[in-house]
Amino acid sequence: MSEPTTSHDDLDFELPQAVERSRAKVAAFVVIAVAIAVAIAYAMRSRAHAALDDGRASSGLPRVEPVAPKSLTSDQALALPGIVRAFEETKLYPRTTGYVRKWLVDIGDRVSAGQLLVEIESPDVDAQLAQARAQLAQAKAAVTQAIAQRNYSKGNDVRYKGLADQQLIARQQVEQTTAQAQTDEAIVAADQAAVVAADANVRRLSELVAFEKMTAPFAGTITTRNVERGALVSETSQTALPMYTLVATDPVRVFIDVPQTVAPSVTNGAEAVVTAREYAGRQFPGKVTRSAGALDPDLHTMSTEVQVPNADGALLPGMYVTVAVKFTVPHRAFEVPATALYNDAQGLRIAVIGPQSKVHFVPITIERDNGATLWIASGLTGDEKLIKVAVPALAEGDTVEVETPVAPTAAQGSAGSASH
Repeated sequence: MSEPTTSHDDLDFELPQAVERSRAKVAAFVVIAVAIAVAIAYAMRSRAHAALDDGRASSGLPRVEPVAPKSLTSDQALALPGIVRAFEETKLYPRTTGYVRKWLVDIGDRVSAGQLLVEIESPDVDAQLAQARAQLAQAKAAVTQAIAQRNYSKGNDVRYKGLADQQLIARQQVEQTTAQAQTDEAIVAADQAAVVAADANVRRLSELVAFEKMTAPFAGTITTRNVERGALVSETSQTALPMYTLVATDPVRVFIDVPQTVAPSVTNGAEAVVTAREYAGRQFPGKVTRSAGALDPDLHTMSTEVQVPNADGALLPGMYVTVAVKFTVPHRAFEVPATALYNDAQGLRIAVIGPQSKVHFVPITIERDNGATLWIASGLTGDEKLIKVAVPALAEGDTVEVETPVAPTAAQGSAGSASH
């Protein structure tokens, strides 16, 4: 039984076109795209040739504008990022074992050298000190007793020797008294040594008792506090937090990393100016005080310290700042327009106008890119005539026509003077 046929009129939508017509459209689009690309490439090439033709003189040679490299001064100002560090910083730990009786300062407080910070109660140490003092007194009494016994033994020894000379007593008794005198002398020496040991123990415990009052070793600011009343502290704890952190911030030390190009020029006493984003328009004068004397093997920079007075505490430890320092450049550098640079597969080069207006390319090394100008560290002597605007079509040995600057006429000079 045959299926009924359906016409286009019976459907609610149109059937898609044949595949052959869609492929034809794709081919047409590809041809159009290729044609547009060829047209764009031809236009760019024509524009480049037109630019080259515009720069050619009547002789048919490319016309170029010469420029002389500008020699830079020996002083080079650098603005380097830096970080502020405290001039002195210390963490204060307990030197005795006991309980915190009271603390007297908190974070942010400024303290003077020798100011009392915290008091610790150490009953064990106090008892040990009392015992040591009693032992010292006992040792001193033993010395007094030993000295008396030694003196008595010496007297007996002298008397017995006299009697032995008169043959009134046996020689054996003389030897006994002499041995007793020597023994008592040794006892005196031993008791005196015991006094010295007891006295040293008393001094040690007295120092531990003195540590019950913690004082500031120098003037500064308290930055952390980890102590509370009644807390148990111990001098033998290896994991305990410091009771206080004290920093001295006048002056502060600012550390910068000086690049290798000027590292040999770093000298102590060089003037520096520190600025911080938080203090717009304010400058903090300082001086270079010391440098590492060696370059970091990875970064090729040298750590340098700048000390800055900070009487009002405006510069905070840990703050990021900018340090402007003038260094003496250890080599000659020249400034040239950035438009003169060739940067291609042959490296960084500059076109120099040589004898008979021949083009010669000189490899160069850039020390700093200032945008409109470049600082050239090597490759130039300063006597060259450079092509101000790099021409891509030029090659080594090409002949060019050098433009001569037109001097102003007298009328132009008069007009200029009149305008002023």
